Amino acid sequence: MSEYIQKYRLLEQFLPGPNARRLVILTGARQTGKTTLAKAKYSELKYINLDAPENREVVRTISTASWANSVGNAVIDEAQKEPSLFEKVKYAFDEDSVSFCLMLGSSQILLLKRIRESLAGRVSLYEIWPLMMREIFMGIDSYDARPPLVDSLFSKNTFVDIFGNLPEILFEEIDLKHREAENYLSRWGGMPALLPLSEEQRWKWLKDYVYTYLERDLGDLARLNDLVPFRTFQKLSALRSAQLLNYSELSRDAGLSVDTARRYLQYLNLSYQTVLLQPYYRNITSSVIKTPKRYWVDVGLLRQLGGFHGEHSGQGYETMVVGELIKWIKTAQKNAEIYFYRTRSGLELDVLLQTEAGLVGMEIKSRKTYAKTDLRAMKEVAKSVGEAWRGGLLVNQGNVLRKIDEPDIWVIPSRRLFI
Repeated sequence: MSEYIQKYRLLEQFLPGPNARRLVILTGARQTGKTTLAKAKYSELKYINLDAPENREVVRTISTASWANSVGNAVIDEAQKEPSLFEKVKYAFDEDSVSFCLMLGSSQILLLKRIRESLAGRVSLYEIWPLMMREIFMGIDSYDARPPLVDSLFSKNTFVDIFGNLPEILFEEIDLKHREAENYLSRWGGMPALLPLSEEQRWKWLKDYVYTYLERDLGDLARLNDLVPFRTFQKLSALRSAQLLNYSELSRDAGLSVDTARRYLQYLNLSYQTVLLQPYYRNITSSVIKTPKRYWVDVGLLRQLGGFHGEHSGQGYETMVVGELIKWIKTAQKNAEIYFYRTRSGLELDVLLQTEAGLVGMEIKSRKTYAKTDLRAMKEVAKSVGEAWRGGLLVNQGNVLRKIDEPDIWVIPSRRLFI
């Protein structure tokens, strides 16, 4: 990632300082800004990039006993590429000769394997995701590094406390920047390297990223002699974002066995390309389905893979909203779970958010207006869960934030919820 591309990352305020006694893993998809954030946050520490073969050779030759004197507290990039590193860091940390080490990597499966083998119980894990709408909105400045409004959903405040004192509609000059941030995210996604590029260059970058992912991340995860079947599967997965996961249908369309389709999807999940939403079925009814939904994490990559170069669809909008929720939960390490709800008869609520204070329902509509019928699933779920219900949100692209129904159901523009 180019060093001149700067965006303040909200994750920075959750990372421990360099004076803490901590071993830290920072992982995430390629090109999401791990190195840039690490260098900004820990500028005084030694930086070692194990992507360079000569650096891996040096690490191999350093004895465990001399690790503290030779390396000391450091930032180590592409840490998973040298297995001997983890035992040496563990030894120095246990001997109290090293107090802090940040290890970066984009290969989740290899990193977690090394952690289980060497650093279990000693390491703190953080994940960096593509830029959030809030980060795009606030630019390079950290003076206004407050969390997005969605953070309030994880408090114990009532919806009246959270939303009641906010203006129903923003004036045009204030709302303009909100809309610009959302429009950018919904078209290009959150890869930081895209920011300074022209429109044509952005499409090319996204196309190249897909091939880079295939060659590098997939090369770390699996040894595939032929990447063409996986590339086909990848595109078909993008076209099915925000849909129920059907292995049989996906494997048939991709010309693969069901077992191979399952394995390929695991690769997409482990490399932060896709996420699965599990269905919520506790204490409601036995008629709910138990099949998960799959979402692509980055809308820009979704559009490139699916060939969506025009206006975004309802599918893309839902993917963006769910992605913003997941990015904030993971970044702020919220004690919360995100589900969806759907019965066999077709009644569906897009999001059911389990927080410490109770359940929050969300219906996602890409249009600017809403109808009472949009609230049917939300009201039925609220009735079923009883006192566990905190409130509901109809998230859309309109202009109005206000309470529209009981029990505590509000309409809110997505650009305000995530900024």
